[in-house]
Amino acid sequence: MDAKLSGQSDILQIQSFVEKLVQNLEKVIIGKHQTLELVVIGLLCQGHLLIEDVPGVGKTMLARSLAKSIECTFRRIQFTPDMLPSDVTGVYIFNQVTREFEFRPGPIMSQIVLADEINRATPKTQSALLEAMEERQVTVDGITHKLSPPFMVMGTQNPIEYEGTFQLPEAQLDRFLMRVKLGYPSLKDEITILEKQQIVHPIDDLEPVATVEEVIRMQNLVRHVYVAPVIKQYIVDLTRSTRGNSDVYLGSSPRGSLGLFRVGQARAAMNGRDYVLPDDIKALAEHVLAHRMMIDPAARLREITSDLIVGEILRVLPVPGGDLTRRL
Repeated sequence: MDAKLSGQSDILQIQSFVEKLVQNLEKVIIGKHQTLELVVIGLLCQGHLLIEDVPGVGKTMLARSLAKSIECTFRRIQFTPDMLPSDVTGVYIFNQVTREFEFRPGPIMSQIVLADEINRATPKTQSALLEAMEERQVTVDGITHKLSPPFMVMGTQNPIEYEGTFQLPEAQLDRFLMRVKLGYPSLKDEITILEKQQIVHPIDDLEPVATVEEVIRMQNLVRHVYVAPVIKQYIVDLTRSTRGNSDVYLGSSPRGSLGLFRVGQARAAMNGRDYVLPDDIKALAEHVLAHRMMIDPAARLREITSDLIVGEILRVLPVPGGDLTRRL
């Protein structure tokens, strides 16, 4: 049975969980507090993250640090153009001794999976992730294998280099809850990175601060944060506005609305509330909706991006008011 919010104490537990997890991640990832909060929000929402940034800013270390912090198994998949779907999901091999076929699980059979340079794989190989990301299971030769919770895919791609890459299909992009960026560190933070890694890498000494059971309990608690009807209407209006924009030929799917709903609940709990405010939705709308939109080629020539369109929608869409707290 799912855990239910039993008052402010449960909200304080979620807050404490987020704080200790972010603080632990900051021992490895320096100066990226807001991004780390987004990562933890994604974890609380049982979502997957697309990390779009240049090489060398800590994308792999972020995934490894998260796995170590919550005592989860971790696998890294380096995507290449010659990769096959079976290289991701696993394959059945005939055992000459037992005279039976045995399943050799692929790297997707882990709890935290880093899909590194995901856009370098062919669409056929990328499609091997679709079932795993949505249904948290993989089917090989007609046999279904469940994935261990809390299953999370963290995909990375380089936004600058396009040679030898394949554009992620819409179905793949839609399965990522949020798109986040790390960016270059500040001058002070980059000096701190040099000092921390002078002898050993901080990740070598990183200790877990939460268990898998605790993560699952927090995920269940977050789902019971109250969302007022006017906030639900605001979420749907925001998502539907991406579909009617003249510069967009494919807007966000209903999965985008559900994503906004979930991250709003997580952000509210993270900030000590058992109810969602419009500010929770506005703060995360770009991360949830922008990567789900396909911009018209003519608009791209005018340097119009999905981020700009979401920002304009947020500016003109009326913000709901009134009593947004739980009604007894």
